[in-house]
Amino acid sequence: MERKKNYFAGPCVLPLEVLEEVKDEIVDYKGNGLSMIEASHRGGMFEEMYDDCLSLVREIYSVPSDYDVYFLGGGATLQFTMIPYNFLMKGKVANYSRTGTWSNKACDDAQLLSKELSFGKVTTYYDGSYNNFTSLPDPESVVPSDNAAYLYLCANETIHGLEWKDYPDTKDVPLIADMSSNFFSQPVPIEKFSMIYGGVQKNLGPAGATLVIMKKSMLDRRRKNVPAYLNYALHSKEKGLYNTPPVFSIWVVKLVLEWIKKNGGVEGMYERSLRTSGMIYDAIDYSDGFYTSPVDKKYRSRMNICFRIKGNDTELEKKFLEEAKKNGMLGLKGHRSVGGLRASLYNSLPDSDVEFLRDFMEEFKRKNS
Repeated sequence: MERKKNYFAGPCVLPLEVLEEVKDEIVDYKGNGLSMIEASHRGGMFEEMYDDCLSLVREIYSVPSDYDVYFLGGGATLQFTMIPYNFLMKGKVANYSRTGTWSNKACDDAQLLSKELSFGKVTTYYDGSYNNFTSLPDPESVVPSDNAAYLYLCANETIHGLEWKDYPDTKDVPLIADMSSNFFSQPVPIEKFSMIYGGVQKNLGPAGATLVIMKKSMLDRRRKNVPAYLNYALHSKEKGLYNTPPVFSIWVVKLVLEWIKKNGGVEGMYERSLRTSGMIYDAIDYSDGFYTSPVDKKYRSRMNICFRIKGNDTELEKKFLEEAKKNGMLGLKGHRSVGGLRASLYNSLPDSDVEFLRDFMEEFKRKNS
């Protein structure tokens, strides 16, 4: 089979060797006589695999011992509700940025709880709507409100192609980040955050699981009466196994983490992402205006590269997508909310596929200038 070149924003491309290992063990996991996805999540071979997976998270990301690590279902979107439900008390303020689709959705959900259930107040410390979400605030300019319960940001906006390059110093105020689309693509100063979470379907595995990394002291700040599945204290106590976890997704995440470790860890992923994203940004920047990027250069995403052709020429962009598809290239259409083109260069995308895209862009420009 000839593999397609996968630039979709999620679910993500996975390492071929991981897919081959899943294929080899999907029926009989390591000679146990049953599949991992048939096994009970209470003890046995699942929990051994799960513990190995959590250990890899801690090792690769250098997670301190005073942080919990576990998986939940519900995608990152469930966290938009869980975070304010647990931590936004009456008399407190939650600070949110609006830097694109995903931080906007998180802020909207927090504001809904604030209004409908009389939780604490929600304020916006940055709203990028004035520049069509093409830039981010200077981290040094971000100061939490008085009496802030937490400060929230989305580390990488998948749809708009924005990425924080550094993070605010919130001092004693908990910093919470959605890292769904740049998870494990670079070293992260975990100690700077009280909570990091993300859906795994961008850089870590198939859709279905959300990874939560939370400082244990955050549980002292939580609301006491929270429904079971929304309660972080319960998930901490049960190691994320309060109910049946997304077994298949977690298993593949473990295999991808092993692949990351073998390929230089997050340091190796970071070096590679700078190299590969640099190829495509150079193709844009040195195209004499044929390609343009709407994103502030200081905050361009390494993971999701958004670009346009000849002043938003939609017919030429349509032609680009048609010819790309004929060349085995998928997922280059920009999100329907912003249009244009987008190439997602996640950890597992082979260098050769990035080079192929760059060469295709240069040839397309030559033919259509």
